[in-house]
Amino acid sequence: MTSPDAVLEITDVTKTFGVVAALKDMRLNVRAGRVHTILGENGAGKSTLMKILAGVYQPTSGTMTLDGKPYAPRNPQDAASAGLTIVFQELSLCNNLTVAENILATREPSTAGFINDKALVRKAAALVADLKLPVSVTARVGELSIAQRQLVEIAKGLSIDAKVVILDEPTSSLSDSEAEILFDIIDRLKADGVAIIYISHRMEEIMRVSDDITVVRDGSYITTREKADTTIEELIALMVGRNMEEIYPPREVAAPLKTTAPVLAVSDLSREGEFSGVSFDVRPGEILGFFGLIGSGRSEVMNTLFGMRKASAGTVAIDGTEVSISSPVDAINRHIGFVTENRKEEGLVLSHSVERNISMVALNAFASRLGWLKRGRERVAATDEVNRLSIKTASLDTIAGALSGGNQQKIVLAKWLLTAPKILLLDEPTRGVDVGAKFEIYKIIRQLAAEGTAILLVSSELPEVIGMSDRVVVMSEGKVTAIADPDRMTPEKIMSFATGFPS
Repeated sequence: MTSPDAVLEITDVTKTFGVVAALKDMRLNVRAGRVHTILGENGAGKSTLMKILAGVYQPTSGTMTLDGKPYAPRNPQDAASAGLTIVFQELSLCNNLTVAENILATREPSTAGFINDKALVRKAAALVADLKLPVSVTARVGELSIAQRQLVEIAKGLSIDAKVVILDEPTSSLSDSEAEILFDIIDRLKADGVAIIYISHRMEEIMRVSDDITVVRDGSYITTREKADTTIEELIALMVGRNMEEIYPPREVAAPLKTTAPVLAVSDLSREGEFSGVSFDVRPGEILGFFGLIGSGRSEVMNTLFGMRKASAGTVAIDGTEVSISSPVDAINRHIGFVTENRKEEGLVLSHSVERNISMVALNAFASRLGWLKRGRERVAATDEVNRLSIKTASLDTIAGALSGGNQQKIVLAKWLLTAPKILLLDEPTRGVDVGAKFEIYKIIRQLAAEGTAILLVSSELPEVIGMSDRVVVMSEGKVTAIADPDRMTPEKIMSFATGFPS
């Protein structure tokens, strides 16, 4: 039934690609001044629906209205002109341009036909200041952290005066403090009567920001609930089509004893301007969690351990022997794997096939003694990993860039699993991954730990760190502020160490 304050209405929208129906009779009723969350697993049709709303795709059938008028955008410019803007999860920024140039791209202020650089900076600075974002508009995007780039992407989307704002996984790269900035922006947009479509896989976050929640599954509309009338457990069951008794699967074997010799020992590791005096160790079969706010240095430590950055001081020992890791090749040769947080630029070759992305690090395993690649073995191994991680792809030959963000993340994980690493660095391994897929990844992590792999798990999600780790390393401003068993520290205690003000 149509609501009197409906801004956007979708009725029986279907989208087919050949014989495949990505959406089937989808419907949606988005109201002014409310946050309407779309909840569903990867492959449920959320991205297809958002691209239709943004004018990237045209529906095969069905109707849409925006502000009471027929809505059928032929491209993103049409959508923006009609009053709809979208902030995509996958960043669409130009790294060689400044923040200001990215925010106002194609809408630069001009004088006598030339871009007015001063006006450009002034206009972008006013927007960033209004949104209270901690970024400089004159900085080049390529020099920013992933979290800062995410904030720039948000500012770019909100630079358009819109009746409907779509936020696709907007907090996927943000710390808790930066997410609070976004939530404050959302509150102000709601107060101004803007309708917000929100997509996220973080259930606690969904229950915080949502007013209405629509669940989709396998391209079909399932139901819409007001937040006050539902629970996380009910939503998960509706989304995945089954009950999930536990989000974090139990250990398959007991945690390693503290008397077990560490496989990796780091002492006073430092990198000027990023982190200093970092010391910890991890044992075979142990999951060592790392938690800290953006800028705490946790990702920089992982990059240094993998040889992507050079330490200025400190030592790293593997199996009791001090080693020097000067490049990723060194790390791989020492049986270290790294699932990076930046999958698009560092984890995947987006133009290559799913098969080649999965096998690229382990190609030596598929080579004959004469150096020829055994394609049959390579394909079988890639197929096994696709099945193991439930990667949703039309075929092994599909290019990785065509898959959803969650499935891309699983390809990165599969790539390293093929190398059978002794030490596995996981930097935000479930970023942009739905609850069902997270559970599958958690089971794989547990299985790897049971097989003796030492795992370093970096996450911005405190429940994930507590639920999966045997011990937690807390970092703040480039230093380790605490190392403890998670059951001995409350979430509030961990957060106090992460903010640098232990209570």
